[in-house]
Amino acid sequence: MKTPDVAQHELAALSQQLDRLLEHVHRLSEENRSLRHSQEQLASERAGLLARNEQARSRVEAMIQRLKALENNG
Repeated sequence: MKTPDVAQHELAALSQQLDRLLEHVHRLSEENRSLRHSQEQLASERAGLLARNEQARSRVEAMIQRLKALENNG
C-alpha cells in the first residue's frame, strides 16, 4: 500500500500532467482552427487565380484568332 504522502504526490503529478495535456489540446485546437481558416483563404484565392487564368487564356486565344483572320485577309 502507498502512504498518504506518496499517493498525494502522485495525484499532484497526475494533476500537473493533465493540466499540461489540456493546454496542449487547447493549443492544437487553436492551431487547427487557424490552419483551417488559412486553407479556406488559400482555396478561395486559388479559385480566383484559376478564373483569372481562364480569362487570360480566352483573351489570348481570341487575339490569336483575330491575328489569323488578319493574316488570311491580308
